[in-house]
Amino acid sequence: MHYQGIIFDLDGTLVNSLEGLARAMNNVLTRFGYPRHETEAYRHFIGRGIKKLVLRALPEEHRDEGTVAECLAFMREEYQKHWADNMYLYEGIPGLLDELTRLGVKLAILTNKPDNYTELIVQRFLSDWNFAEVIGAREDLPKKPDPTGANLIARKLNIPPKNLLYLGDTAVDMETANKAGMFAVGALWGFRSAGELKSAGAKALIKHPLDILDLLDR
Repeated sequence: MHYQGIIFDLDGTLVNSLEGLARAMNNVLTRFGYPRHETEAYRHFIGRGIKKLVLRALPEEHRDEGTVAECLAFMREEYQKHWADNMYLYEGIPGLLDELTRLGVKLAILTNKPDNYTELIVQRFLSDWNFAEVIGAREDLPKKPDPTGANLIARKLNIPPKNLLYLGDTAVDMETANKAGMFAVGALWGFRSAGELKSAGAKALIKHPLDILDLLDR
């Protein structure tokens, strides 16, 4: 088997977390008297961490540093209440993780979601599987697309980057994979388009989680 491990993004790849994020941020926007967004709009706000989500959701004329900081503080409060709202594993993910476990493929998660929420999601939705490494956003590690986190996982798994698949649903994930020297796979069931993933360096695009099994021996 050429690829010995897979690094997964979290939001939009393993779990659909859109509604909780949208509800929390919309509550913040209402609090400040700004227009709310449709849930689907948040597909394009996600990917570079919670601060960037707040910035993108705010009206352009209200993106000054003070307003962003104030809204970010309230977003963190709201997200504590709504992080798990209608969250679920995507269809095909349980079957994929079962099969990868059977094959002995090592599993890891790298996400720009805050590390504490990453751990909560793994405990609630992914505890049936053994992820050798789980890394969320934290102060001692640069966020994606910086490859530091991906390279750290490769070292801890003791697998050369060239023997790791990286599965994600945004341009940030594709950039991270390529910078780390991993095989970038775009998840078409996630938050972004095939065009964005391809232009960001996806080496393969898959429509269903189980399709990644076909890539393991490439």
